[in-house]
Order: sequence, then structure tokens, then C-alpha cells
Amino acid sequence: MLSGSLEEIKNNFVFLLTDVKSQFKLVFDFLREPKASLYDKIVVKDDYIDNLKNIIENKCFSSISLYTNGGIDKDKLNFIRATHIIAINLERIADFCVNIIRQVEHLSHYSFLHPFELEKNFSFLSKGLDKILPALEKKNLGYAIDICRLEHEVDKIYEVIFHKILSLMQQNNKHAADYVTTIFIARYFERIGDSLLNIGEAILLYILGERIKIHQFRALQETLSQQGYKGSALDIDFQSIWGTRSGCRIGRVGGNVNAGVDIAKNSIFKEGVLKKIGQEKQNLEKWQEIFPGLVPKVLSYYESGDVGSMLVEFLPGCGFDELILNLDQEILDNALFVLTQTLSSIWEITCQKGPIAIDYTKQAISRSDDVFNMHPEFPQSQIAIGDLVIEPILDLFYKCQKIEQKLTAPFSVFIHGDFNTNNILYDHQEQRVYFIDVYRSRQYDYIQDVSVFLVSIFRMPIFDKIIRNFMNNLIRQFYEFARNYALEKQDNTFKIRLALALARSFFTSTRFELNRFFARKMFMRSRYLLELILRFEKNINNWDKFSFPEQILYF
Repeated sequence: MLSGSLEEIKNNFVFLLTDVKSQFKLVFDFLREPKASLYDKIVVKDDYIDNLKNIIENKCFSSISLYTNGGIDKDKLNFIRATHIIAINLERIADFCVNIIRQVEHLSHYSFLHPFELEKNFSFLSKGLDKILPALEKKNLGYAIDICRLEHEVDKIYEVIFHKILSLMQQNNKHAADYVTTIFIARYFERIGDSLLNIGEAILLYILGERIKIHQFRALQETLSQQGYKGSALDIDFQSIWGTRSGCRIGRVGGNVNAGVDIAKNSIFKEGVLKKIGQEKQNLEKWQEIFPGLVPKVLSYYESGDVGSMLVEFLPGCGFDELILNLDQEILDNALFVLTQTLSSIWEITCQKGPIAIDYTKQAISRSDDVFNMHPEFPQSQIAIGDLVIEPILDLFYKCQKIEQKLTAPFSVFIHGDFNTNNILYDHQEQRVYFIDVYRSRQYDYIQDVSVFLVSIFRMPIFDKIIRNFMNNLIRQFYEFARNYALEKQDNTFKIRLALALARSFFTSTRFELNRFFARKMFMRSRYLLELILRFEKNINNWDKFSFPEQILYF
């Protein structure tokens, strides 16, 4: 039973949907036989639809405000979110209807449209509009999926019409204006299909409780099916894990408590570009061979076109970033001990002797566009102050790249590749660490993981002196661990490679930092290290003598 304000939203929504369906039918009638009276009716109704959408939008926002003060029920919140999204897309459909009839004015005769069988669009799209209300009222998952799938059917109709017109234009250019107008009309129908897809996904949001696209939902269904799950999607409890910058959809999957379902003992669902997901699957399997239990097990895997998805084991524990914020020195010391012991074992097991090329400057240069897009205030051209010339940082990276090409790491190990604090979990009860998000794992220089871990602590935007001292102490301990490992292995170019890697990590980390002051601190550290390396270039055969002030690691 809906409360008062939600009932008002629903009532206005029903009026809006009814008017849009009526508008859509009027357009169909108009295309069969245009009349001035129909034209005026469609244009006038569009203004009414705009007003209804605005009323629903205002009521949605006021309802959220009302419920938030008393603690809003998640199901009601999802209903409001879904209704708002649907209302916006219904209003767009009405706008596309007006755009369609206005295009008819440019035809030499309305009958020119008849051979292109545009009525097929009406058949599909009308079915979608008819299913919106029952899908929303009854939380009908099948109807929601049907609405989403209509977009594909309308796309196919548009593609057929588009290629047919191209062929006709090549044969006869006499009706070029009519052909172009017909493409525009067909394109507006295709955009109505896009709006219906948005509506279907909004209903999925209301039913499942999370915003998920139809292709992601299909991937989730198929991936669970690979795991052996044959139940209803309504029994799936899917919770998004936000905060990832990887471009992948990540969510925790479990059974709906009310349904008594236990799916893969609370697993993690990951969906994204096939190349990336496929590579991560391979790396997870390789890590299991190298160090069993360090990374989550792959429970199931699914590919569709250029998209991949997998279900992986959910691992206990919390990230190192969370440990830092808890300010428990004993637990953090313990976690760091377990981490360094684990790293020592991994590096020993996977160590391959022999020189390996490094590419830290190349990594930095490849991300420079993202850095300067986020921070256009960073100088990108040469600055002259009297006789003093300040080179742009990219020029420094290019110069250091020539030095880097003459350097090699004396051995390689299997690295994580994205060794940020939030990609390392620590389970205090079991006294063990886990690695997640291992897409970039490869046989490479261990310095890469060392630099990324150090800078991922530094770049945490926390400026409280007590917490910062806590963080600086962690940086110091991990740096000492890495330095001692280098001494043990007689890694004589440890510091110069670390300087290059730190310059890369400080520079690229600024693209995630909105605080201009803090971003500049990292930018200047990167610049300082590069200039230090270039000043030492004359001693190119004595890189074992290179050093940088340890203070650069602390804030």
C-alpha cells in the first residue's frame, strides 16, 4: 500500500503514461493520413506532458526529502527513483513524437513513407508502452526484460530502412530530400526504442533494488546459471560495489534471506570488456597456481560478444585503506608483517633471474591526457623567468625515458600490477592477506608494486596530523622492507628505478585528486624526482650511487 505522497506520484504517472500512449497512437494516425487537426492536437498534448513530467519530478524530490528525515524505506526510494527515470523518458518519447510529425512537412507526399513499413515500429513500441504499468505495479521481471529487448528489435528495423534507403539513393537521386527525411523519421523511432530501454532498466532497478543495465543483468543470469543456479532472479540479492575506476560492473551477489537462497556463499559478480575480464580470469587462475588462496577462486565465467562476466569467491577482511583509518597500531603492524612476509614468499617463488626492461615513463606519458584534463592548471609548456627555463613535465618524462631505456631490473617477479591499498585485504582473524583486482598482474619489476603501494598511502586525502603520522609510519616501514629486500638481492639500481616509478605514480595519481593544493604537492614531487634523475645523468655508469631524500615519501 503506497503512502499519500507516493500515491500522488503514481496517479500523475498513470496520467502521464496514458497521454504518451495516446500521443504515440496519434502519430501513427498522422503518418497514415496527416491532418492539421491531428498536428495541433499532438503539439498541444506535448506541452501537457511536459507539465505532468515536471509535477512528477517535483513530487519525487519532495517525497525523498520527506522520507529521508524519517529514514526512507529502500523499496519506496527505489520506486521513486524508477518513476522519476521513467517519467523523464516518457517525456522524451513525447518530444520524439512531435519531431516525427514535423519531419513529415518536408516530404513531397506523406505516402512516400508507406513502402518503408514504419508501422512495424508502432507494433513493437506500443507493446513496450503497454507493459510499463503492469511491470511497475506487479514487479513483473519478465515484462521489464521484454521492454528492454524491444530496443534491439527497433534497432534492427532502423538498420533495414537505413540500408534500403542508401541502396535506393545510389540508384536514383531524384527523391534525395524524401529519403533523408525518411531516415530522420526512422531515427526518431529508434531513439524512442532507446528511451524504452531506459524505462525497462529503471523497472529493473525497482524490482532488483540496484541500478543494472539489461546486458549486465543477462550476464549475471548466465554467470549464475554456469554456477548451477536455476532459481528466480527475484531471489538474488545484488549489491553494487561502488568506488571502482576500472570501468567494470562489480557487485556482491547473495541469496535473498526471505527466499532462503544461498548463491555461491555470497560471491562477487564482475562484468566488463571481454579483453579485461578474460585477462583477469587468466591472472586469477595463475595466482592460484603460484600461491593458492591468495586471490578469489573463479566460480563461473561467461562470454557474450565483446563482454565478459565472472562470478568469483567473496573474500573476508578489510582493505589496508580501512585499516589505516581505524588507527589501531597493533592490528596494522600485524597486517603489514603478514603482507611483507607474503610478498617475500611470492617474490622468492616467482623470481626469474636476468635483466628485464622497465617502462615507468611510458606509463606516465600514456596517462598524461587524463592528468591535464583533470588539472589544466598544471604547466604544459615551457616557462622562462629571465635566464631560468622551466621545462614542461612531459619533456622531463621524455628525457628520462631515454635514461630508462638504458636501465634494466636485474630480475623479475610476478607482480599484482595495481597494488593500491584498497586492492589488498587483511583478515585479522585468519592472519592472512588477499589480493583482488589482479587484471594487470604480470612478470615484471617488483618496484612497480612497491611504488604504487607507497603512493596509494600518500595520496589518501587525509590531513589530520595524528592520522598522517600513522600513515607516514606505515610508508616508512614498507619502504624499509623494500630497501632491505633490494640489499639482500644486491639490486644496485633499486633507488633509480624506484625514483622513476614514484615519479610515475605521483604524477598519474593527480588525476584522481580534486584538491588542487594536494594534487600540486604530488605533481611537484614527480617533477622533483625527474629533475634529480636528469641532474645525475652524467654519472650514468654509477646508478648504484643515486639517491633521493626519503622525506619525499611523507606528507
